[in-house]
Amino acid sequence: MKQKFDIIKSTCVPLPLENVDTDQIIPARFLKSTTREEKFFGDNLFRDWRYNPDGSLNEKFVLNDPKYSGCILVAGKNFGNGSSREHAAWAIAGYGFRVVISSFFADIHKNNELNNFVLPVVVSDEFLSELFKSIENDPKTEVEVDLPNQTVTNKATGKSEHFDINGYKKHCLMNGLDDIDYLLENKDKIETWEKENK
Repeated sequence: MKQKFDIIKSTCVPLPLENVDTDQIIPARFLKSTTREEKFFGDNLFRDWRYNPDGSLNEKFVLNDPKYSGCILVAGKNFGNGSSREHAAWAIAGYGFRVVISSFFADIHKNNELNNFVLPVVVSDEFLSELFKSIENDPKTEVEVDLPNQTVTNKATGKSEHFDINGYKKHCLMNGLDDIDYLLENKDKIETWEKENK
């Protein structure tokens, strides 16, 4: 069982780049592993941006900037396009992000995030732009993501937006259940249905 979602309030890491694809999130050379080793993938999140070719830290990249921290990644439009590798969601979760906010997600990547207990929050372009400005003005800006009420609030401005989420996935996130956990939770109901419908 995973950590349950409720209301998350955190500072943010801004990545104001559009069309970030899954190869940028986790380069293809790290896909040899078929098991989810969170630390390994988290350590290599945005690998080619975080590190210089000689292996040294790229101090200009946002994940290496000590003024930015938190469990919310704020990303530009069209996040997670490209190949459907689930490893990209593994890397995001392994790094410690619990929420990704963008104005558009590639569908497969969005579902991969949900399956790996990362909440993708879709907001309007205007809300996203204002959020980037708030974080740029003050890196300690907090965002509140309220899953029960499906709202996201920029605490610097007080502005909120409603976001959509599949009801089943919302239930799973709020109860810390993956698909197998959900089936086990409903084992008695399934067995009763099977007996009644033989």
